[in-house]
Amino acid sequence: MTQQFVSAHQELQVYTLGFELAMRIWEVAGRFPETERQILTRQILGSSRLVCVKVARAWQRRRFYEAFVVGLNEAEARSAETQTWIEFAVMCGHLDAQTGQELFQQYNVVMAGLRRLIDNADAWTF
Repeated sequence: MTQQFVSAHQELQVYTLGFELAMRIWEVAGRFPETERQILTRQILGSSRLVCVKVARAWQRRRFYEAFVVGLNEAEARSAETQTWIEFAVMCGHLDAQTGQELFQQYNVVMAGLRRLIDNADAWTF
């Protein structure tokens, strides 16, 4: 989709992929041990969901170039944070390496998409 045809943040590819990933993380985090509920589970769920929240907020602020870019940058930072929690989950043995690698790589795709939006922010803001 090009910016001419996007009317809501839910139509952005980075949002839809981020949402799918957050739901996938919700599925796998449900299998983490009880001892990790307060730290790892809570953090990975929060950061993965905040990727989508930050994209939605940025979209609604696109009247202001800087606010749009800052929001997208925050989404990118939350994506990297989620990758870090994925690494912890794998290293602690709560997530198998293959699933961890797949999730990690998909967040690379999200971050690349966010960087493209940032690089082309002039086309998206008004």
